[in-house]
Amino acid sequence: MPFAPAPAASLSVRLERFPIRGTFRISRGAKTEAAVLVAELRDADGRVGRGECVPYARYGESVEGVMAAMEAMADAFARGLSRRALAHALPAGAARNALDCALWDLEVRRSGRPAWELAGLAPLEPVVTAFTLSIDTAESMADAACAVARPLLKLKLAGDGGDLERVAAVRNAAPDSRLIVDANEGWKPDDLATLPDAFARLGVEMIEQPLPAGADDALIGFNSPVRLGADESTHGLDGLEELARRYQVVNVKLDKTGGLTEALAVKARAQSLGLDVMVGCMVATSLSMAPALLLAQGADYVDLDGPLLLARDREPGLVYDGARLLPTPGVWG
Repeated sequence: MPFAPAPAASLSVRLERFPIRGTFRISRGAKTEAAVLVAELRDADGRVGRGECVPYARYGESVEGVMAAMEAMADAFARGLSRRALAHALPAGAARNALDCALWDLEVRRSGRPAWELAGLAPLEPVVTAFTLSIDTAESMADAACAVARPLLKLKLAGDGGDLERVAAVRNAAPDSRLIVDANEGWKPDDLATLPDAFARLGVEMIEQPLPAGADDALIGFNSPVRLGADESTHGLDGLEELARRYQVVNVKLDKTGGLTEALAVKARAQSLGLDVMVGCMVATSLSMAPALLLAQGADYVDLDGPLLLARDREPGLVYDGARLLPTPGVWG
């Protein structure tokens, strides 16, 4: 993947808040809004590239800290910081993601070539995205599954003893939907003795991050009847070989890898190791999903439903035709 010379650009960063439709609950807590940071890079000819990120407390990030890290790069961008140099200037994480994506977008504006072409990909195709059901009672999650009627459902689980009831209720309510589940590190090793077998009988295809990152040695040599996916356990290129001893799927998110540049490399390396790839997201707007759509091409699982969980998206936003996410000009890249 070539790195184009970077122009001198002025950087601006702003915080935006988007209300979530209802409440989004995972095993670590709940939230009612998405706080996103938007980076804008403007070159001398007035062309603007944008990128968006979601600071995530689970990874030691805060809105204030990520914003400060981004703003501290202003002088470097004024001198023409490239994507390659950015990868060495900031660690993987939300701050680098927004800046990396803004550089991609600015390169598109300057070259007149779409981002997929710059990345050496084929023209983008629609993808089918999962739709996420946040933690609730079994009855409420079943009702939600009926209401959305999606071909691929992702169930957030709590690790509180009620997960089997939740999955069984959703399976009964949505017998034709494919199911994946996400424990968000909420299980204990003892749960491995019963839940994967039970979930296999219910047709669950994947269990995402059952155990806490850094405490998942119990998965080494564990013969799970359901494929296991790494989310919090995986970030960038480092450690993918070790993850392959525990998991069969890796969830690649731009906010974890620090942008599209590294995410594309992570996807390629994971696939070379025989791992399947899931492309995921934080709860964010179409500006976060659009660069991830490049990554989602040919992925085994796509979970880019962030805007569908919001009460309102930014304008213009990506087009969702039911579960199909369509390449949409004018949003990014």
